[in-house]
Amino acid sequence: MEDEEDCVVEEIPVFLAKGLQDNVCIFQYPSKTNQTNFDTARVLNCCVKPMNQEVKIDFALDTDSKFYDSFKGEQLAMAADGKGTSKADRPSFRSGIMDKLSYVSSKSLDDVNKYVVGILQDGEVHMTTLKSVLQLRPNFSYFDKEDKRTKAEQKAANDEMDDEEVQQVTVKFSRNDNDRVKKAREKTYDYFIKKSAEEPWCETLWCSKDSTTAELEKQKLFASRTESTGHALGLNSEQYLDKLLSHERSEADIESILPSKVISKSKLKTLALTDQIQTILKDTKMITFAGLMSILESCDKNITAEKVLRTLPLVGVLLHGNWVAQSEVLYPPKSVSNTNGVPDELMVRARDYILYKFSKQDYLNRRKVIISTQLPYEEVSEILQSVARLNVEKKWELLLPPDHTFEARYPDLVQRQEMMWRARENAFNEMDYEKSPKRVRKRSLREPKIEKP
Repeated sequence: MEDEEDCVVEEIPVFLAKGLQDNVCIFQYPSKTNQTNFDTARVLNCCVKPMNQEVKIDFALDTDSKFYDSFKGEQLAMAADGKGTSKADRPSFRSGIMDKLSYVSSKSLDDVNKYVVGILQDGEVHMTTLKSVLQLRPNFSYFDKEDKRTKAEQKAANDEMDDEEVQQVTVKFSRNDNDRVKKAREKTYDYFIKKSAEEPWCETLWCSKDSTTAELEKQKLFASRTESTGHALGLNSEQYLDKLLSHERSEADIESILPSKVISKSKLKTLALTDQIQTILKDTKMITFAGLMSILESCDKNITAEKVLRTLPLVGVLLHGNWVAQSEVLYPPKSVSNTNGVPDELMVRARDYILYKFSKQDYLNRRKVIISTQLPYEEVSEILQSVARLNVEKKWELLLPPDHTFEARYPDLVQRQEMMWRARENAFNEMDYEKSPKRVRKRSLREPKIEKP
């Protein structure tokens, strides 16, 4: 029996209200019980920082409650404001007792474009886009004021006791940083704290939820024009879900969170096939043909194996059925190594020698490679790590096991690579012969015995 489709029970029209567009913020308060919550709390003061989108709300405490310790409240107020506050300092508790609790907001979500707030009334849903979602948490800044005042008093007392001494002053000059360094600095936590501290608090008017002003603002959550447009939903289920839950972020956001020298998948799709293969070989160090095809097919579903095999030998080297990047790709012309500044010609020559040796044998000894290539220890280790790893026997072996299936399926590519190695075999053998350590017989230091006649 075939399954019947679900019947439509009711159709509810949805409208997008623009009266408070990009002006609605959701406050997330700490969990409270039904008896004591923030709906019935009295607000003493409310401040905002428009640039940093921060909110501070002072809720009144019930000082007449039997659960409130008046003596402790006076002690906290005295510790925060001191005995005699100056006119320049604004007291935290004007009444001389801790009669309020401050809450400061922090961003809960960076991207709120996928969220709306809606009202269901008279069989219609009215939605309004959000500006931000803020979490309100208790703020105990009066403890910081107590610490600062105590340190200031101790410093003043020490200055009176100590004589004036000549102090060394360090002068620092700011340097001109490029845009990339500035953008990276702007994403740090210290920069955020600095910008937040520089912006002053702006006092605002708090309207309770039952006030006339609040009721008038709530009316803006309804769409002003509710006439039906007559447009039906022209997307299928897959397109609708793709629009509703987009799995790809914008390229700018992705590039900002990726490590250096790593490109995003969206940017990889825009490259030519040769550049795509070259980038994949550089990032993976060594990859099978099946793994390479899976990545390329995710970028282009119409890609074929024949097209990839025609392009692969231009930027890659076949090594026991697996593919690695050519040495010229890793060390382009006029480049030097990162550690000792070895020119690109020597690095390419040494890496090709290592690839040739791995094509003939399974393991390499780093000390012998250093003798043959005459490169520093750091450069040889860098080249070996690009295709091999150190096993438990302290020998260098390839990153992946041989892919005999690929070699049996494409013998022409294997034969072509062997011919390329055979053409350079004499040059590699000369490196082993010229730089191989020769045993030198030590000269005896003992004096020869002279027989007397």
